[in-house]
Amino acid sequence: MPSRDATDPVLTPEDQRLVAALQYDGRLTAEAAGEALGISPRRVLRRWKALLGDGTVRVVLPVAPDPSAAPALGAQFLRIRVLRGKLDTITAALAARDDIPFIDVTTSGDEILAVAWTRPGAPDPLVFRQLPSTQAVTSVDAATVLHVFRLASQWRHDVLTVAERGAVTPPSSPARGELDATDRAILAALADDARLPAAAVSSRTGCPQSTVRRRLASLTAEGRLATQVVVDPRRLGLTVDANVLLRVPPDFLTAAGRALAEHSAVHGAFATSGPSNLHAAVWLRDLAALYAFLAEDLTGLGVTHVETAIVSRAVKRPGGRSGSGGAPLR
Repeated sequence: MPSRDATDPVLTPEDQRLVAALQYDGRLTAEAAGEALGISPRRVLRRWKALLGDGTVRVVLPVAPDPSAAPALGAQFLRIRVLRGKLDTITAALAARDDIPFIDVTTSGDEILAVAWTRPGAPDPLVFRQLPSTQAVTSVDAATVLHVFRLASQWRHDVLTVAERGAVTPPSSPARGELDATDRAILAALADDARLPAAAVSSRTGCPQSTVRRRLASLTAEGRLATQVVVDPRRLGLTVDANVLLRVPPDFLTAAGRALAEHSAVHGAFATSGPSNLHAAVWLRDLAALYAFLAEDLTGLGVTHVETAIVSRAVKRPGGRSGSGGAPLR
């Protein structure tokens, strides 16, 4: 997540709509956005240049483990409690690891929530050896992700009309088959900036511009160029960032997960192992909206237990620039 001050103002309604349009198509042109949203293309280009130029918004490819390194990699949610005064030391060490894409600190002041890439069923060294042997860590709980209902890259800021959403969503077409070396090279070139012009992608990959443009069009239509807009939710007026851990009976699990995935506040929904078998990550306007989510929106989903952890600080998120430095875990 870009490093922004908590006092940065909420973006204007127009800017929020422009950010939302990029969520539907990270390579959307100013002309297409202007036509869909009723804003002049020149103004769209000017506002995007400002938002992207100062780091308020980044358009990247979603983070994922390297399949060539470990084809069976999955994910674990970690809840790590540490001694007060040692929080920054542990978060810095975790942020330096490539296998930890998410790190949050909760309002309790001594708890870290993290996501780790891991091999399902294997005794992960981080969980079984490194963290428990670190004197600053008092406890570690790990839950394996069993099923994904919604990823952060699939979340959309709910500020566009149905017609506008349709107008900025790329048309779809059947997939051509497996990605080849050219496709993979193009996607790699776009990893940190998915809006790179075709000329820049051509320069990075050595492919002709005509090939790059053709492949980009195909990858987008096939849903393989799924971009993610990285923006501090506070700039969108969403001041509450929380993780909601739920317990539901097995016969409610799929329906509850799907319902959460459709909720406009939920940017992550997962079935997991452990006492809480359903995990929802939410961005909401304020604490009153969080209360309404818990008291009203969860009704009818079969929930038997709820635990809410409010995030006070997002240390590392995909697309952010944190993660360098830090002492190793011992």
